[in-house]
Amino acid sequence: MLNSLSGRFLILTVVFVMLAEILIFVPSIARFREDFLNARLDRSQIASLALLASDEISDDLQKELLQNAGVFNVVLRRNESRQLVLSSPIPEPVTTTFDMRNATAFELIRDAMARLATPEPQVIRVMGEPSRMAGLLIEVTLDTSDLRAAMIDYGLRILLLSAVISAVTALLLFLAVQRFLVKPIKRVVGHMQSYAAAPEDARRVITPSAGVTELREAEETLQLMQTQLTRALKQKERLAQLGGAVAKVSHDLRNILTSAQLFTDRIELSEDPAVKRMAPKLVNSITRAVHLCETTLAYGKAEEPGPRLSRVHLADVISDVIASERLSVEDGQVSFSEDIPASLTIRADAEQLYRVIANLVRNARQAIVSAGQPGEINISATDTDDDWIIQISDTGPGLPEKAREHLFKPFQGGVTKGGTGLGLTIAQELVRGHGGELTLERSDQTGTVFTITLPRGGVE
Repeated sequence: MLNSLSGRFLILTVVFVMLAEILIFVPSIARFREDFLNARLDRSQIASLALLASDEISDDLQKELLQNAGVFNVVLRRNESRQLVLSSPIPEPVTTTFDMRNATAFELIRDAMARLATPEPQVIRVMGEPSRMAGLLIEVTLDTSDLRAAMIDYGLRILLLSAVISAVTALLLFLAVQRFLVKPIKRVVGHMQSYAAAPEDARRVITPSAGVTELREAEETLQLMQTQLTRALKQKERLAQLGGAVAKVSHDLRNILTSAQLFTDRIELSEDPAVKRMAPKLVNSITRAVHLCETTLAYGKAEEPGPRLSRVHLADVISDVIASERLSVEDGQVSFSEDIPASLTIRADAEQLYRVIANLVRNARQAIVSAGQPGEINISATDTDDDWIIQISDTGPGLPEKAREHLFKPFQGGVTKGGTGLGLTIAQELVRGHGGELTLERSDQTGTVFTITLPRGGVE
């Protein structure tokens, strides 16, 4: 209850109302004291006028007048002289004198708080102006016991009234918060929970209906977010289904192409010049198709085996990649160069590293061939205290803008016609499996440069 929104509003309302009542209580109790003392002055004035109206008055009547006025004596100044009109014995000396004629609000509040803080009864002198111009000054002496008791009684009644007002105000605010805030918020939460149970169901998307502007905006934002998420989930579901279908087709197609590859091995043995000339191209085409099927199947598994790290002579891996790629180009079309220190040994999975570099070199070779201009592919490597750095650069036409935007996204970052874009995606995953990073340094009309960074140290 106390941790809820309405519960905290209830507590804050009570606290603030009581604080406001306290701020009101202080001047109210000061005003009550002022009225109490002025009332004593008025009653004393009436008693003194009754005495002046008669020629002679008994001691008992004088005592009764003083008791009714609530004072010990009365001094009235009508002309320039002061006259003790009524008097009685004073039990103790006068401690303080208060002049009610020119008292400021601060002085009244200060004196009232001091009276409440002083429990011992005292005798005080109070001066004021007579009512109806019945003289110049009236002065009385009285005991503070009745004054303090009356102030305490008045203060308790004020505090009780404040408590009732606080309770009623807090209850009204509690009901208002429940109606206008808590209930709409619970409705939004209920919609969110319902949507979370089945986000693909468009019927569970919230329909904005709140009357409060801020809640209405929150509901509209939630509706937009839920609509976009539902569409994205449906798209991902379709892509997942498409990926499953592609994996099945690639699996069967790989088997068919593998059989065709066996037949092409026999075709290469033919003595027909035309067959000898066309057979290598047919072998290369079938090999690429088989590789594409295997790549698609590997990506469809959504995981790559962890690298088996060992010491690898990088020059040997680069030589194998270049030797393989040279078989796919005609003389003078693409030239290969390497700048690899013969003694450079790195810690990596040899097979996975070969796949990464082969993917990058193959992409560079295809880009140069598609441009129709001779080009060069260079592979270089260096090492620092922290990393091994391998760079694959080419003098091709550079990557298109769309390919750079979706460079490492499967089925979106393809560069060559008919490409899937899986090569770079898989290469990046393999490099990250080594704890490294594959980055595109630059790509423009002068060529493209990829950098592979592999850390020398292990993870603690």
